[in-house]
Amino acid sequence: MSEHRRKPSQPQGGGRAAARRAAQQRPGRGATAGRDVPTASPSGPYAEPPAQASRAAARRAARRGTAGRGRGPGNAARGSGRPDKRLINYPRSDRDGWKRFVPSWKFVCGTALGFFAVIVAGTGLGIAMVNTPDPNKAAQAQNNVFYWADGSQMVATGGSMNRQIVPISSIPRSMRDAVIAAENESFDTDKGVDPMGIARAVWNMASGGSTQGGSTITQQYVKNTYLDSEQTLKRKVTELFIAIKLGVSEEKDTVLAGYLNTAYYGRDAYGIQAAARAYFGKDSQELNPAECAFLASVLKGPNLYNPDGGIGPAATPALNEDRARKRWAWVLDREVEVGRMDKAERAKFKDADFPPRVESEQARGMTGQIGYLVDTAKAYVMKTKGINAEQMARGGYRIKTTFQKPKVDALAKAVEDTRNGFIDEKKRPDTDTFVQFGAASVDVKTGALVALYGGPGWDHKYFSNNANTSGVPVGSTWKPYVLAAAMEYGTQNSKGRGISADSKYQANDLTVINNREGKPLRDASGNPFKQKNESPTAFGYVTLNEAMEKSINVPFAQLVFDVGHDKVREVAMSTGLLKESLNPNNDASFALGTSTPSAIRMADSYATFAASGMHHEPYSVIEVDKDGEKLPGFEPPKDQRAMDSAIADNITKVLRNVVENGTGTKAKKLGRPAAGKTGTTDFNKSAWFVGYTPELSTSVTLFRTDPNSAGKELISMNGVGDIPSIHGGDIPAAIWTEYMREALKGTPVKDFPEAEDIGVTADASGAPSPTPSAVAPSPSASPSMQPSPTPSDRPSPSKSGKPCKPWELYCDPEPTSSTSGGTTGGLIGGGDGGTSGSPSPTNTGKPGRPGSSTAGTFTAPE
Repeated sequence: MSEHRRKPSQPQGGGRAAARRAAQQRPGRGATAGRDVPTASPSGPYAEPPAQASRAAARRAARRGTAGRGRGPGNAARGSGRPDKRLINYPRSDRDGWKRFVPSWKFVCGTALGFFAVIVAGTGLGIAMVNTPDPNKAAQAQNNVFYWADGSQMVATGGSMNRQIVPISSIPRSMRDAVIAAENESFDTDKGVDPMGIARAVWNMASGGSTQGGSTITQQYVKNTYLDSEQTLKRKVTELFIAIKLGVSEEKDTVLAGYLNTAYYGRDAYGIQAAARAYFGKDSQELNPAECAFLASVLKGPNLYNPDGGIGPAATPALNEDRARKRWAWVLDREVEVGRMDKAERAKFKDADFPPRVESEQARGMTGQIGYLVDTAKAYVMKTKGINAEQMARGGYRIKTTFQKPKVDALAKAVEDTRNGFIDEKKRPDTDTFVQFGAASVDVKTGALVALYGGPGWDHKYFSNNANTSGVPVGSTWKPYVLAAAMEYGTQNSKGRGISADSKYQANDLTVINNREGKPLRDASGNPFKQKNESPTAFGYVTLNEAMEKSINVPFAQLVFDVGHDKVREVAMSTGLLKESLNPNNDASFALGTSTPSAIRMADSYATFAASGMHHEPYSVIEVDKDGEKLPGFEPPKDQRAMDSAIADNITKVLRNVVENGTGTKAKKLGRPAAGKTGTTDFNKSAWFVGYTPELSTSVTLFRTDPNSAGKELISMNGVGDIPSIHGGDIPAAIWTEYMREALKGTPVKDFPEAEDIGVTADASGAPSPTPSAVAPSPSASPSMQPSPTPSDRPSPSKSGKPCKPWELYCDPEPTSSTSGGTTGGLIGGGDGGTSGSPSPTNTGKPGRPGSSTAGTFTAPE
């Protein structure tokens, strides 16, 4: 447009408006004073328009600003003077930099309102779609049926006593108060869920406080109806919807009764009525406040709060009893705290008023060994499939075990015949009470548990499974692991080459034991430690084969240092022994059996020797069916090579000699090839015989403990059965022989593989091996020490005129081969030696705790 056609200047007001609009444009887009010319460069400064700018100039400036749209969303909006046309103005177009990402209050409120609307709509839809649980169906626990290995039914347990639903009127007010106080204080007012309770639980756990659940009683009731379902997000959401629906649609008494009728209380009891019968032998309406507080305590977790004990090392009867007592007192205090019990009422219940329980109803039908078999199989299923006690108790499982009824009966008969033959608790209450037997038998080829003896039976109120108990030292049955490690790894003297059983070691009583550096071990007084044998016989240098035959302590106490304790542990664990059962101390007593594996594990471990070094994990279940569907994971465990076959076969050769010529000669009566080892611990607190044929491996343990004592410490068996000292070669070997004879009846006789020569023949001293007759007593023997009586010093029942009994162990007419004390026949019948006090000069003669690993305090020749 030419200069002469310009309009006159506009009034001052219009010019200010144009100037303001022009000032809002991007750099390089503004108007200059009086003229419409661009800046020298796009980045140059804007010229301030004069106050008297014309309207035309303002319009042109506005048009130029519009032409700049599209160069940025924020600038476009500002340049155009028009609002952003996006549905959601985020990031914000009217802000620069980080402020674009700060939402406006309208955006925040709108988003929150929309989210709330979605939640409300989704919750309403979810509540409308879910169904209210049926308490009658939820409470019905099915039977678990257990079968013998041949498919015949062993027992059906659980379920039938758990199906009675009782109305709220049959549930005492004290029970309702106890559960609400302990589980859900806000139950009367909440709507099925308690957000504050969940928040408190999360806060307590995050801050290191007491762990607690955030679920309401309503939620727990809903969970009970889905007990067998998978732990999935869908299940959790469904539970939440049902809980909300129940919270707004059902009466509180209905929900509370539903929960108490479906909850699991332990002892295979579902529901308050079943629990009242199981623990107290009465109907639910007859429960008193103390009993109600107890049942409310058990609901915390029956596996850990049922005083009978549960599954796992943390669920022993003693630990559970302690937890239950503390929880019981807390529940009563909690009732007072939330106003559901008066202080005067609470004061009536002292610690001594902890309610006594009746005999468990689960003992019904669990006579004899059935309870222990079922307990063992259940534990195996739960461990294999990750099933908890509540799920197992709900039932519906069909469990086929590996147990063979004829063998179980034969093992029970062998134990009971022996028990009845020499124990008389009425005649000798001071010595014959609390004597316990445990035994287990394993198929060598597969590792299947075919029989076990756990105790007198659940029907005799004895619930501890002696076949699977720990804490009983195995004595000299440990020595084969020391020898096997020497055969595999050699010693520091053989420069890592394996040594043979013909290697010779010093065996004299009270020989000083050296550590791996060749320096003497020291006792508590700082003096050289001298290992004690059972007898002071001057054996001199003997082969390891002879040391095993006579169960001489000294050679193995030295050998374990020459080989290395860790190497021995490695070998033992490769055969199936559990690490937690092994003595962790690197002392001399480790070689003599201070470790405490169970009878099941010992039988399975020795089966590795019988199977030429192939190990099979022990198992007790062949097949599991749940609601008609076969569950995977119960195939027999795959075998693994634990040691070279030559080593295992050589151990078998050595242990055959123990049976043929040594401390285990009672087992010769089996009449077929057998290998085994005897074991007796300090002060006769336990006695073992573990032996095997090519078909079966069986362990038998004998010990004495008061099952009702707090610590269940072992008691000396000296004098039991009117016998001065019991050894592994006596009672345990006799039980083993009687059982194995019956268990293998009709089985073709089979021999072990021939053992090939292995290793180098080593002499720990490096000196020539003198003949035993030329060896003088060890110069290290202390003349002031009173020698232990040799087995021949002990009177024989036959010499005292006692008649032989049908099961007679001690009236063997034919003399046995010489053992560690040179005994023949008579009382110990080739017994394995017994125990004696510490050889240490600091010995006080006082018995130590079983399993003690202090050097010089554990002699355990057997």
